[in-house]
Amino acid sequence: MGTTRKTITVTDQQDEWIKAQIEAGGFTNDSEYVRDLIRRDQARSAEIEAVRAELIKGEASGEPRPFDAARFKQDMTAKHAKKAR
Repeated sequence: MGTTRKTITVTDQQDEWIKAQIEAGGFTNDSEYVRDLIRRDQARSAEIEAVRAELIKGEASGEPRPFDAARFKQDMTAKHAKKAR
Protein backbone atom coordinates (compact mmCIF):
# COMPACT_ATOMS: atom_id res chain seq x y z
CA MET A 1 0.00 0.00 0.00
CA GLY A 2 1.47 3.33 -1.02
CA THR A 3 1.53 6.39 1.18
CA THR A 4 1.02 10.07 0.51
CA ARG A 5 2.46 12.81 2.66
CA LYS A 6 -0.10 15.40 3.81
CA THR A 7 0.25 18.61 5.76
CA ILE A 8 -2.64 19.51 8.06
CA THR A 9 -3.32 22.43 10.34
CA VAL A 10 -4.91 21.96 13.75
CA THR A 11 -5.72 24.38 16.55
CA ASP A 12 -3.54 24.54 19.65
CA GLN A 13 -6.29 22.77 21.58
CA GLN A 14 -6.46 19.97 19.00
CA ASP A 15 -2.67 19.64 19.04
CA GLU A 16 -2.71 19.27 22.83
CA TRP A 17 -5.41 16.61 22.50
CA ILE A 18 -3.35 14.65 19.97
CA LYS A 19 -0.26 14.90 22.18
CA ALA A 20 -2.27 13.65 25.16
CA GLN A 21 -3.45 10.63 23.18
CA ILE A 22 0.14 9.82 22.25
CA GLU A 23 1.39 10.31 25.82
CA ALA A 24 -1.36 8.01 27.09
CA GLY A 25 0.23 5.29 25.00
CA GLY A 26 -2.55 4.82 22.51
CA PHE A 27 -0.47 5.99 19.57
CA THR A 28 3.19 6.42 18.73
CA ASN A 29 2.86 9.63 16.68
CA ASP A 30 0.47 12.17 15.16
CA SER A 31 0.15 10.28 11.89
CA GLU A 32 -0.89 7.06 13.60
CA TYR A 33 -3.59 8.95 15.50
CA VAL A 34 -4.95 10.62 12.36
CA ARG A 35 -4.94 7.32 10.45
CA ASP A 36 -6.92 5.73 13.29
CA LEU A 37 -9.49 8.53 13.11
CA ILE A 38 -9.81 7.98 9.36
CA ARG A 39 -10.25 4.20 9.80
CA ARG A 40 -12.95 4.77 12.41
CA ASP A 41 -14.74 7.27 10.16
CA GLN A 42 -14.60 4.81 7.27
CA ALA A 43 -16.07 2.06 9.46
CA ARG A 44 -18.82 4.40 10.68
CA SER A 45 -19.66 5.39 7.11
CA ALA A 46 -19.84 1.73 6.09
CA GLU A 47 -22.22 1.02 8.98
CA ILE A 48 -24.44 3.95 7.99
CA GLU A 49 -24.53 2.76 4.38
CA ALA A 50 -25.46 -0.76 5.53
CA VAL A 51 -28.36 0.65 7.57
CA ARG A 52 -29.48 2.78 4.61
CA ALA A 53 -29.41 -0.26 2.32
CA GLU A 54 -31.54 -2.24 4.77
CA LEU A 55 -34.01 0.64 5.10
CA ILE A 56 -34.34 0.81 1.32
CA LYS A 57 -34.79 -2.96 1.21
CA GLY A 58 -37.49 -2.73 3.89
CA GLU A 59 -39.32 0.06 2.09
CA ALA A 60 -39.26 -1.94 -1.14
CA SER A 61 -40.60 -5.09 0.55
CA GLY A 62 -44.20 -3.93 0.38
CA GLU A 63 -46.88 -2.67 2.68
CA PRO A 64 -46.47 -3.29 6.40
CA ARG A 65 -48.47 -6.06 8.00
CA PRO A 66 -50.08 -5.87 11.45
CA PHE A 67 -47.82 -7.08 14.25
CA ASP A 68 -49.25 -8.89 17.26
CA ALA A 69 -46.63 -8.36 19.98
CA ALA A 70 -48.41 -10.63 22.48
CA ARG A 71 -48.56 -13.46 19.95
CA PHE A 72 -44.91 -12.96 18.99
CA LYS A 73 -43.85 -13.11 22.65
CA GLN A 74 -45.93 -16.23 23.18
CA ASP A 75 -44.42 -17.93 20.11
CA MET A 76 -40.86 -17.04 21.11
CA THR A 77 -41.36 -18.19 24.69
CA ALA A 78 -42.72 -21.52 23.46
CA LYS A 79 -39.95 -21.93 20.90
CA HIS A 80 -37.06 -21.09 23.21
CA ALA A 81 -38.47 -22.80 26.29
CA LYS A 82 -38.20 -26.13 24.40
CA LYS A 83 -34.48 -25.52 23.70
CA ALA A 84 -33.71 -24.71 27.34
CA ARG A 85 -34.96 -28.08 28.58
